[in-house]
Amino acid sequence: MTDPSSDDRKRLSIYLMAGPETPELAEAAVAGGADLLEIGFPFSDPLADGPVIRLAGERALARGMRTAACLACLAETRARVDVPLIPMTYASILEGYGYERFWGDAKSAGATSLIVADLPVEAEPELPRVQLVAPTTPDERIRLAAERTDGWLYLVSLTGTTGARETESSQLAGLVRRARAVTDVPLLAGFGISTPEQAAGAAALADGVVVGSRAVEIADEEGARALREYVASLRSALSTPAGASATS
Repeated sequence: MTDPSSDDRKRLSIYLMAGPETPELAEAAVAGGADLLEIGFPFSDPLADGPVIRLAGERALARGMRTAACLACLAETRARVDVPLIPMTYASILEGYGYERFWGDAKSAGATSLIVADLPVEAEPELPRVQLVAPTTPDERIRLAAERTDGWLYLVSLTGTTGARETESSQLAGLVRRARAVTDVPLLAGFGISTPEQAAGAAALADGVVVGSRAVEIADEEGARALREYVASLRSALSTPAGASATS
């Protein structure tokens, strides 16, 4: 499986909401060039998520995507792809299911780590998870998160929720600089990245990017083929040397 720390290649993580069509979408995303996949386990009060992912979560819940169904979706996705799979959810889901039980079942289904958006870094230290830091995170908290993160550090590139933005975050450069001062773990930037140009700009600062809302939109509106083409456009942008045109 691809490891975000294994070489100098800029990493591309794609977020997809768990659902009946997710295994096919995941396969398309990997075919397009995704290095790892985050699989959203829907929650009724997703505080970190913007309107696109919030709506996707509501649709998933309406279709019966509770924890057991999401774990089954994860297992079917694992049968189709050979990249890291990371369930992304909220602490209430794990608390209700049981933290140890959740990780055991997720791992058995093919998960390689977890992202729990609202779980403080000090909580459940035995749980392997990718930690998140934001522009508002103090330096000492960034250091602690980097010490306890599983494989890479998720940089929330702006103050706000997930969702496409028209311009790149002006806060990312400072966050990358502060994180690099305290850790050498790989840094992947997410939130507000939707276009190939934005992805290339963020990856010029960090070690890779996470793209969620736009990927979810395209998957929902246009299907697997369009998702593959979109991911391929992101992959091309990340693979283009700095200063060169991705379309030249």
